[in-house]
Amino acid sequence: MSQPARLRQDAEALAQPFPPLLAAAEHLAASVLLGEHGRRRAGMGDEFWQYRASMPGDERRMIDWRRSARSDAEFVREKEWQAAQSVMIWVDPARSMAFTSSKHPEKGHVARTLALAVSVLLVHAGERVGLTSMVAPPRSGQLQLLRLATALSEDSDEEYGRPELRGILHHSRAVFVSDFLGDLGPIETALTKAADRDVKGAMLQVLDPVEEAFPFDGRTIFESMGGAISHETLKAGDLRDRYLDRLAERKARLADLARRTGWQYDLHHTDQPATTALLWLHGALGRVN
Repeated sequence: MSQPARLRQDAEALAQPFPPLLAAAEHLAASVLLGEHGRRRAGMGDEFWQYRASMPGDERRMIDWRRSARSDAEFVREKEWQAAQSVMIWVDPARSMAFTSSKHPEKGHVARTLALAVSVLLVHAGERVGLTSMVAPPRSGQLQLLRLATALSEDSDEEYGRPELRGILHHSRAVFVSDFLGDLGPIETALTKAADRDVKGAMLQVLDPVEEAFPFDGRTIFESMGGAISHETLKAGDLRDRYLDRLAERKARLADLARRTGWQYDLHHTDQPATTALLWLHGALGRVN
């Protein structure tokens, strides 16, 4: 079985116990019919909202040729209900996400499965799902799940990931899944830009239990997954308290950043049931009104 097919199969199995609703029926009804988030009333989907530049994957019938004729670029005419129903996803593809303490699944596999499981719930609820990059613009339907599974299966050569926002839509919702162990500057910049576009969402940090416990002692060589960063010590146990303090500080900073930008933040360990994290994501997207 190919990796995209296996990833989708795992995500479908994880989403199976949940009802086919994302963020509850009340949220969908409010955002589409009542026009929350300061929008105009969305009606039944006939209200014009905005033009946006055409992205790879957009169908030709979606292009507004009259608006496009006034410039060198092609533009898509979006209706308000489409913006209300769009959820944009970023899953960290960097090498750090390949870490596992042998008896637990890789952080990257857990993150991708959770992201695709959320996408399954979204599609079943009739919402549009896409990636924050321009690889997969938001769409609904079963074919979109296959597109997402294929795109999410691609890895990056970077040691630590940073969110890609080129394809994110104004007034949409978003999901970021990462270990957030790299430089937090790009994360803060991404959430600030998202807030400027009236995009709110859920930020899930995925860590291996070893990264929380730091069970190392004696002579130890610490090396990043890509090998670019390395540190050798003869007394690893002496680093434990400082490491745990810095990790706690990082998690507190992420939680504070989420509060300041109107997002939700939570932590998931790869030895915990994935359904716990999926249930949190399901509820968190409903709270970012």
